[in-house]
Amino acid sequence: MSDFIRVTYGQTGKTQAPNAMGMRPMQARVYEARAAQFILLKAPPAAGKSRALMFVALDKLENQGVGKAIVCVPETSIGASFRSTDLTSYGFFADWEVQPRWNLCLNGAEDGATARKVRAVKEFMASEDRVLVCTHATFRFAFDEIAEDEGTAAFDNCLIAIDEFHHVSAGDDNRLGEILRRILNRGYAHVMAMTGSYFRGDSIPVLRPEDEALFRSITYSYYEQLDGYRFLKSLGISYSFYRDTYISAIPEVLNPDLKTIIHIPHRGSAEAYDVKQAEVGAILHALGEVIGKEAETGFDLVRLPTGRVLKVADLVDDGPERDRVKASLNREMLGPDGKRDDEADRAKVDLIIALGMAKEGFDWVWCEHALTIGYRSSLTEIVQIIGRATRDAPGKRHAQFTNLVAEPGVETGVVTDAVNDMLKAISGALLMEQVLQPNFKFYRREEGDTRPPVEVDGEGKVHIGIGGLMAPPTDRAREIVENDMHELVAKACQRMDRSTVADDVAPEVATQMVLTDIIERSYENLTPDETEAVRQDLAARMNLAAIARKMAEQELETGEEDAGGDTGGPEEKDAPDALNLIRMVKKFINVQELDIDLIDSINPFREGFDVASKALDTPLLQQIQSAMVAQRIQMTEEEALVLWPRIKRFTTQEGRPPNPNSPDDLERRLAEAHAYIRTKKAERLRVAQGGA
Repeated sequence: MSDFIRVTYGQTGKTQAPNAMGMRPMQARVYEARAAQFILLKAPPAAGKSRALMFVALDKLENQGVGKAIVCVPETSIGASFRSTDLTSYGFFADWEVQPRWNLCLNGAEDGATARKVRAVKEFMASEDRVLVCTHATFRFAFDEIAEDEGTAAFDNCLIAIDEFHHVSAGDDNRLGEILRRILNRGYAHVMAMTGSYFRGDSIPVLRPEDEALFRSITYSYYEQLDGYRFLKSLGISYSFYRDTYISAIPEVLNPDLKTIIHIPHRGSAEAYDVKQAEVGAILHALGEVIGKEAETGFDLVRLPTGRVLKVADLVDDGPERDRVKASLNREMLGPDGKRDDEADRAKVDLIIALGMAKEGFDWVWCEHALTIGYRSSLTEIVQIIGRATRDAPGKRHAQFTNLVAEPGVETGVVTDAVNDMLKAISGALLMEQVLQPNFKFYRREEGDTRPPVEVDGEGKVHIGIGGLMAPPTDRAREIVENDMHELVAKACQRMDRSTVADDVAPEVATQMVLTDIIERSYENLTPDETEAVRQDLAARMNLAAIARKMAEQELETGEEDAGGDTGGPEEKDAPDALNLIRMVKKFINVQELDIDLIDSINPFREGFDVASKALDTPLLQQIQSAMVAQRIQMTEEEALVLWPRIKRFTTQEGRPPNPNSPDDLERRLAEAHAYIRTKKAERLRVAQGGA
């Protein structure tokens, strides 16, 4: 199948060059904020968050009076990222040193009774040593016991670093979140939180607004990260469909020549058809003949029909063999010079099969293809899985994410459920398109404005002028626009359903009514002007790529030549979706005419659905559209008022009101709104007359 989303990058490599202290740009940006007591780092996988923490922690330990640093990770496999690291050879003033006994994630040190883990943390707190690495669970148990004896004050002047921070939530039943609030309320500890998937729209907020306001927030975008890569040039996101069981589609969607991570379906999901070990075996047999295990690593060996032997790491089987497999995956192949031997390290394993593992923090730089079976309702999980493939490595030009899902059935109920699941999946692709965009900063462009209509500043932000754009009227609105747009985009993407993508949904309903509702539900007591300014910025972010893509497609259809002399690569010439977005904006958008009315005239949800629809075969698309037609949405006063200007325009242009029997879905919807407004007007007139 063709990609729903395909993005290419400049691949300058310049943004990854380290400074005199050995820091990459993101790490240097974080280090500038090292004096802040509470730091929140939002950066994609492979951006170097663990080393950024090391730089900040060492400064706090040496120069800010902090006595200890406790690094908390969600699972033991991630603890390896925080092992002792040479930093002085690259120009920093100290090395990151973790005594082996205090890295509780290495060598099975976290196995065993809870009491032993807690005792290790207590011993560390009483020692002169300064750095400990443990899991979230260990920290929770240890905090409870230590705080019961000594109070929260026991952690005063400690740095608590929480990796994969999205595991914390503001929910009352989230123990780590409750502990964090106690630490913040006391105000004597330091906190550094790190995440690659900070999307509060997933369910419960990660932080309460009053808590988040305490943090110094640093954001490093996916675009900045991938645009600075030396090797990886493009990322594709696609969906594929199967009938019966997913095993039947494995030979079609799994290319054994690509280094791949397969995530099999969640247990209990519709896609899971057998016990997990049996499904792994079926995948192996679909590829070829299983001929045994590699003695040293525990990897399964599968002979392909071509005769080539694949090495497969099974992380699904949670028996005693898994520790050996995990250790083999973590073992980097080194050359005589002590540096990674790229050829040997890449050849170490070909395929990893996982269930709940190999997502966040899992570092296999050679992964080219993330194949996920079954729908994932969590946008955070989707972003994490895609992040497994978006690491830069020699010889790796393209990364691919494929979601293999069940094709909708023929029964009405099944089709309806499948359509809803599919829209959730498409919303994930729509979110990734937004996440992969540059950092935009919009401003109101007036007539005669001499500023460049599109300009990239030194921090990589793309400044774009928009006619009629409402500037944020207050500091609060400006803070939301500057800091919260990724979260609002995530919430918006999750609103993709029949009410936002069906043929009878007017663009204004999506850009005005739906986006306004999202903002009002996210923030209490915003004024109408504050809400409208944030809404316009959100609509611009969600629709800019669609506007550029439309104009790019129009140019390709008309066969116009590139007047700007741009010499993009072959991928860019063949597919408008693959164009670098900044280049698209500069090349295809006539920004002198880019205004808020144009932005509001495009439904971002429908655009995402249309892009996805190009990858669907006609019968399947017809089933989806039929199911959406069957899910009628009752007209509301709010929607009728939003549609009223369009009804007046239609009546003026056509010389008649919209026809309720029109074959055009949108015209019929306008007729419903027109009838609704007339009925309400008549009701109010009767009430007024009755009361006179």
